Amino acid sequence: MKILFLGDVMGRAGRRAIVERLKPLRDSLRADLVVVNAENTSGGRGCTAGHAQLLLESGADCLTLGDHAFDQKDMLAFIDKEPRIVRPLNFAKDAPGRGHTIISDARGRKLLVTQALGQVFMSRPYDDPFSALDGVLRAHPPGGMVQATLVDFHAEATSEKMAAGHFCDGRASVVVGTHTHVPTADVQILSRGTAYQSDAGMCGDYDSVIGMEKTEPLRRFITGMTRDRFTPAEGEATLSGIFVETDDRTGLAKSAIPVRQGGRLTATPAGQT
Repeated sequence: MKILFLGDVMGRAGRRAIVERLKPLRDSLRADLVVVNAENTSGGRGCTAGHAQLLLESGADCLTLGDHAFDQKDMLAFIDKEPRIVRPLNFAKDAPGRGHTIISDARGRKLLVTQALGQVFMSRPYDDPFSALDGVLRAHPPGGMVQATLVDFHAEATSEKMAAGHFCDGRASVVVGTHTHVPTADVQILSRGTAYQSDAGMCGDYDSVIGMEKTEPLRRFITGMTRDRFTPAEGEATLSGIFVETDDRTGLAKSAIPVRQGGRLTATPAGQT
């Protein structure tokens, strides 16, 4: 199975890039399934129901969220109606929606998509992500009822993301980090066969401070004072992520390559259409 994962969609620039370029990118890679992190799609914080529908209509098969999952209040009701949206497994216990879902490609092959929030340097003490992931992975072993498994580990600390990769190695097809908005150069296949990247990066304007227009973040760093709200940068976005091919029999990765297309970042071969 060929799986394309794209990192955090950031505001209007990210939405525009998904609408205009996802389907051609999907076709050029011959991707069977596409998973997109929608954590920052709407104004940089959360995702509205309308924007979620837009991403799904534009070529995404499944959306993951993150710590801002319910910043847009209409997602509280919408997520229960839309099984293709996944919120973190270890979010609040009474949170609506689901922490994992199963989607199918055109040939009927199944992909389990799940997400967990890290604990290190995060704004609130979420439940243990490793225990949460362990239960889901035990119930869906590689090459069993699903042909592949993708884990979106939404976290600040690179060390915690790497630990999650090794914890899931041989038990998931792909473990990819999100949340920090900068693509890391460590795309690899771990020793037991799991494709890994510490952070997929964002689908947003990189002439920015992690997707936000530069003026206000610079002011706060330099002066320690707040004047305005953060607003997403709106220049041309780079689509950033990882493209993985898996073995349907074992559920493990056969190849893994980074994807960067458009905007300011140097394109990768997988991002050229």
